[in-house]
Amino acid sequence: MSENNQLRDVFDAIADPTRRRLIRLLAEAEEIPLHELTAQFDMGRTAVSKHLTILKEAGLVLDRKVGRETRFRLNASPLREIQDWVAFYSNFWSENMLRLNRLLEEEEE
Repeated sequence: MSENNQLRDVFDAIADPTRRRLIRLLAEAEEIPLHELTAQFDMGRTAVSKHLTILKEAGLVLDRKVGRETRFRLNASPLREIQDWVAFYSNFWSENMLRLNRLLEEEEE
């Protein structure tokens, strides 16, 4: 876990396609009420709320009450952990491909 004191691992939170879709929807808007998010899925409000809770526990979603309505917005900073992880392996594969290319070139000579 990162320095955010998250209750849930970010990788675990984004593992589910529904939660990745929720993140995408939240990234495309400044703030979205629960009923608008629920309308984007073939599941009930309770199921969407459970997914949002997991995202909140990972620090990816923030919410606030406006009257009787709950509005959600994305907090993308925890995604940096995933970006850093992917970047490491991107560099790993790039370096290995370069080594392989050099080896193949040496064998051709």
